[in-house]
Amino acid sequence: MNFLKKHNITPKSIEYYNVAFTHSSYANEHNLKYNYERMEFLGDAVLELVVTDYLYKNTDVKEGEMTKLRASYVCENALYEYAKEIELFRFIKVGHGEELDGGKCKKTIMADIFEALIGAIYLDLGYEKAKYFIEQTIFPHIKDNSEYLKDYKSQLQELVQTNKKSVEYELINETGPAHNKTFEVTVKIDGILYGKAKGKSKKEAEQNAAKIALDKSVSK
Repeated sequence: MNFLKKHNITPKSIEYYNVAFTHSSYANEHNLKYNYERMEFLGDAVLELVVTDYLYKNTDVKEGEMTKLRASYVCENALYEYAKEIELFRFIKVGHGEELDGGKCKKTIMADIFEALIGAIYLDLGYEKAKYFIEQTIFPHIKDNSEYLKDYKSQLQELVQTNKKSVEYELINETGPAHNKTFEVTVKIDGILYGKAKGKSKKEAEQNAAKIALDKSVSK
């Protein structure tokens, strides 16, 4: 695990990291009693605390804005980018079917396992080391004002409200197996179609559709 050495992290117990990198599909195929999900839950809590602490001490924005800032740096898109940066996919263990489906590089899985890794470091080496890892991998992005979470739906709503128009989203298609669905959504403004887009969740599809509508300068 060269990326851990790069960040001056030397594991005491490798078992924590084995759990952190084990997807449920791999655990099921190999009759293992563990997967990363509980550790991800723990890592998520540590991550939120560290990022909240940083924003509190290094910004003077109000609570609502601080909540938005935190959300942008702990959202799935952001976690996926952090995971890619340290090439986390090299260590992820998924089942055969999931691997054929590109599971090691899926956004959701990589994002979840990044949080599980934080949980593993916390359990193995304590809070300060987990905090140090977050400082090394995430704080540079905060300092650079990287953008990962754009609320296109809110932007669109604000834009059309000035002209007293209505916005309506409609789910028109849903494909794929239960664990890997694709949703297709349309967005209409006063009954006129302005965008159609897909996403791995209904929420993501709506955001993508809203972005298309925004790009069409609906205020005109």
